[in-house]
Amino acid sequence: MIKRSILIENKCKVTTKNSQLVIKTDEREASIPIEDIGFLVIDNPEVYTSMTAFNLLVENNVAVIICNNVHLPNGMFLNLNSHHIQQELFKNQIEASAPLKKQLWQQTIIEKIKNQGILLKKTIKTSNKFEYLASKVLSGDTSNMEGVAANFYWKAIFDFEFKRERNGNYPNNFLNYGYAILRAATARALSGSGLLNTLGIHHKSKYNAFALADDIMEPFRPIVDEAVIEIMQHYDDEELNTEIKSILLQILTRTVFFKEEKSPLMVALQKTASSLQQCYGGTRKKIKYPKLWN
Repeated sequence: MIKRSILIENKCKVTTKNSQLVIKTDEREASIPIEDIGFLVIDNPEVYTSMTAFNLLVENNVAVIICNNVHLPNGMFLNLNSHHIQQELFKNQIEASAPLKKQLWQQTIIEKIKNQGILLKKTIKTSNKFEYLASKVLSGDTSNMEGVAANFYWKAIFDFEFKRERNGNYPNNFLNYGYAILRAATARALSGSGLLNTLGIHHKSKYNAFALADDIMEPFRPIVDEAVIEIMQHYDDEELNTEIKSILLQILTRTVFFKEEKSPLMVALQKTASSLQQCYGGTRKKIKYPKLWN
């Protein structure tokens, strides 16, 4: 089932009534079944939310995303008890061997580089060597082919001099917002599969509470890049306004493709997370990543 993504930008009061999320402003009141919501993005410092609403949202595995004063996602609430065999799954994840994690990271980077190459080909209309770069990724990506590919990718993807930086100039602000939404969706899927987001397979910073989400989202990043390119082609505004944020939120319902089926991105992330859980449990050897384009 495709869950709804709700963006709140105006001052309001958020409560619950009869399993409905009630959003009340000075002008109007709206209610939405909580079971229909996947993501709630709060982008106003004067949104007042009851603890009952927070708890009910989290219990229904809704990712509640809080934005900072420059309107970028800054924090997230997730369910910490979302699977019936949580302890066993945590144990499998914690005890995963170094060779297994290196193999999972190799698979992840191969998929990322391939997807970057496909998007470049779609955008620039010329062939590239990204398939070759992907074939050279070693276990654990010890030769850093991810970095090699990124160097080519960011120089080619936009038709002007661009430097990818977290706090850089336009369109970094669009990319940052899109990646934050993707990160939240990935973290929600992983949490729903009973995995611990803090414990990554490659990202290891002690300050990163979502290391595993940062790992697993890597092959999906070109979806955000593609959306930003399309926005830049149709909008002159360099500020992250409501319309552009709404467009970037729609990446969660974008169709991706598995061998035998297609599904919205938010559903595909759940399949990917479930396959990772099986890899940790020893019943599967490869993460199930979808094709981003058919």
